[in-house]
Amino acid sequence: MKLITSRKDISILVYAFYGKIRNNNTLGPIFNSHIKENDWPIHLDKLTDFWETNLFGIPKFKGSPSQKHAKVDAQMNHTISPGHFDTWVGLWFETIDELFEGELANKAKQSATKMATGQFLTIWNNRPDHLKA
Repeated sequence: MKLITSRKDISILVYAFYGKIRNNNTLGPIFNSHIKENDWPIHLDKLTDFWETNLFGIPKFKGSPSQKHAKVDAQMNHTISPGHFDTWVGLWFETIDELFEGELANKAKQSATKMATGQFLTIWNNRPDHLKA
């Protein structure tokens, strides 16, 4: 096991994690239908930027994950559930535990847990009122 110390480490984590996501029975169909095969390298690079910003404080990431998640939920007829995020977090923890240890590995787990909750709340708040009853 090693520490997360560089962008290369984050890239290894992101690529391994999204390899699992793409093959997961619950999440794979969602991600694979919204990210075209040719767009995955660009998406993974952007996610590496995101985690580099999050873990190292290097301001590389630009974008709005919350708006993207709300848009995907709308395209899926508002069917994304907390269970989807639980699966996402579980795979994230599993991947980190297979590859890394230490303070930044723990920070990545804590951040992912907070993000999952925040992303679902954003999705929920962007749903039509009649679906919130």
